[in-house]
Amino acid sequence: MPFDESDEEPAVDPETDLSGLPGPQSGDKRPSSSRQQPKQSRKKKGKMQHLSMDAGDSNNGDSFEDLSFWWVFFGMFYQLLKKRQRAIRYNSILTADDRVTEFLHGHWERIFNRTRMTRDCFVRFFSIMEQTGRLTPSRAVSVEEQLMIFLFVVGHGASNRDAQETWQRSGSTISKYFGIVLEAIFNMSGEYIRPPDMNNVHHTIRYSNRFFPYFQGCVGAIDGTHVSACVGGARADKFRGRKGDTTWNVLAACDFDLKFTYMLSGWEGSAHDARVLEHAISEPQHGFPFPPPGKYYLVDSGYANRGCFLAPYRGTNYHLRDRRRLGGDRKKEQFNYRHASLRNAIERTFGIWKRRFPILRSMHQFPLDKQAMIPVACAVLHNFIRMDPASVAQDHVSGDEDDDDASSEDDSVDADPDGVDVGESSSHLNIPPDMDMGAFRDYVTNCIHEGSSG
Repeated sequence: MPFDESDEEPAVDPETDLSGLPGPQSGDKRPSSSRQQPKQSRKKKGKMQHLSMDAGDSNNGDSFEDLSFWWVFFGMFYQLLKKRQRAIRYNSILTADDRVTEFLHGHWERIFNRTRMTRDCFVRFFSIMEQTGRLTPSRAVSVEEQLMIFLFVVGHGASNRDAQETWQRSGSTISKYFGIVLEAIFNMSGEYIRPPDMNNVHHTIRYSNRFFPYFQGCVGAIDGTHVSACVGGARADKFRGRKGDTTWNVLAACDFDLKFTYMLSGWEGSAHDARVLEHAISEPQHGFPFPPPGKYYLVDSGYANRGCFLAPYRGTNYHLRDRRRLGGDRKKEQFNYRHASLRNAIERTFGIWKRRFPILRSMHQFPLDKQAMIPVACAVLHNFIRMDPASVAQDHVSGDEDDDDASSEDDSVDADPDGVDVGESSSHLNIPPDMDMGAFRDYVTNCIHEGSSG
């Protein structure tokens, strides 16, 4: 009988035979609850895993908070480190206080070169500023240092960076105290820029036979000058003067002691001198010092010969170098030359003023209102320094500001031998009330010519 594979008993694989292992078999009669136990165990295990994952998420959140804290901590530490690095940038052996002490107690030339004042003059000025309360010391900067910072900038034309390096201060500190001192000195202009005694004849005129008695009614000289301005953009065109530079047109009057008696600053460089003067005398708030009747100021030919302003003849030789030329009216030339010699006081004053304070020739980028205040503040300092004989002795300025200014020839009695005697009665050379300035000029011209011919 052939072999039939279906009649054979199937072979049992020992690897898959589970009959010998404990567990539910087909013939097992254990209750169903026992059979469901593995399923419940799986549920419990899954729940425990879920709880474990929640715990892990909680740990991750704590780690993130810790990380954020450290980021904030390191950020604050970095900012503190940057401030520390900025603070030690000014690491000179000498602090600002040390430098002030060194200048005050060192060689006299050092403080003069630094502040344009002698030691005694600086101490007096510092005392006035402190006692009147115009300047007060701060926690870190004394009044002496505040003044020295300002004088260093205006007296050397120094930039903010130069002042930082010299005084070991930050740029904001330099700028802050420069503005404070500038405003304080500017507010002193009413005390130190004031008209002279107009009722007496100045000794420069009284004891010179070239000027007395012809100009005995003169109380000073008036002129305009250009001070550097730092202006950019579309506004620069209004500030361009006749030489093409951006400037301020500053009107000033001075006496024959070379001190300013009036100053008006704030006009653009393109404005004409005569326009600035007209504005000064027509606006009462500017406080122009009008002389009493019979007195007058000397002005150049750019101004009108009227009112209390005596101008030279136009179209006639004026300066000494022009006087040597041939031709012209001899009488008018004599008047113009003496007029130029006496009016030269304003040119010499401008020259000393600008050489002492180079910032007037090279202005830095300050706001326009501060730029307009700087010439007046420097004029206050100029007048205060002129009150100190030792500081005046250091002024080695003998020439004029520009080449076209009047001659600075000596005004002594012997300079012009054809003048009249100093003691000659001359009350008639004051301006009569009913005489205009043109007729008075002609009258003085005739007197000068007669005196030199006699």
